[in-house]
Amino acid sequence: MDRVIISSDSAPAAAGPYSQAVKTGNLVFCSGQIPIDPATGKFVEGGIEAQTTQCLENLKAVLLEAGSALEQAVKVKIYLTDMGDFATVNGIYAGYFTDEPPARLCVEVSALPLGAKVEIEAISIIA
Repeated sequence: MDRVIISSDSAPAAAGPYSQAVKTGNLVFCSGQIPIDPATGKFVEGGIEAQTTQCLENLKAVLLEAGSALEQAVKVKIYLTDMGDFATVNGIYAGYFTDEPPARLCVEVSALPLGAKVEIEAISIIA
């Protein structure tokens, strides 16, 4: 099975020795996305709402580059630095996954890269 590295200019460049995503067969494994605006290379202004939206937009861009989409995600993992943000994140997430949402994990962690409040990753299919 081939292993193809995915890189989208519409999402932040990898900030370390990893790829935005790796495609193999009909699966895409996306690295976690933090709330960096790819146009500026900086964190988005605002709180958890803006950060969650940017993470999902970044994830959407990587999946599109791979030939997939959020609607084709089979597993999503969300990492929060404060579980008190769960309801807010969940509400925004629900707007992106409106029909037949994927399996999901949401956990609280002590810290995320560059001080992010949220990080989101996914595994998706290519239909």
